Amino acid sequence: MESEKKQVNEPIAEYGRPVTFDDVWKMFQVTDKQFKETDKQMKETDERMKETDKRMKDLQNLFIGQWGKLIESLVKGDLVRVLNEWGIAVQDTSERRKGNYKGTSYEFDIIARNGKEVVFVEVKTTLRPNDVKDFIDKLHHVKEWLQEYKDNIIYGAMAFLTDEGASARMAEKKGLFVIRATGDSAAIVNEKDFRPQGF
Repeated sequence: MESEKKQVNEPIAEYGRPVTFDDVWKMFQVTDKQFKETDKQMKETDERMKETDKRMKDLQNLFIGQWGKLIESLVKGDLVRVLNEWGIAVQDTSERRKGNYKGTSYEFDIIARNGKEVVFVEVKTTLRPNDVKDFIDKLHHVKEWLQEYKDNIIYGAMAFLTDEGASARMAEKKGLFVIRATGDSAAIVNEKDFRPQGF
């Protein structure tokens, strides 16, 4: 019981007796020991929290990646039909075209071809204004990065499940096809008088 009282900082000197230098020194030693133990526990807690954060990020990335693949698959399944409805007779499609041009890495989710015209499709679970800006920048480099399309007319399309900040409207104003995935299908939702921008 006495040792427990000392752990909760009971005075080292007896009540009524003057405190000596040795008493104060002993107090500092106990405090230093407690400080070191607390510091050790805090470091261990910090390490556990970092590990938990890492696991949560891994799970989030796995979920987003799988969800993105599902949206991509849904869009690809309807892409030929929806582009045909807009007068682009698609001959074939390919997915996940990756490459590196003079140190710049690039990736295109889906490419749909019909000979002269080629539609590059960027798929997002949630479409944001910065996604539109970044994709347009990529489209300006297509003929440089992918030389086989230098003589083609390049169109862009953004496919998504939901959008933020009127980004779908922004994409349309910039001349991109806007493809919304809904339920078990996808549809181009541009206005009827929409004319795509060639790149």
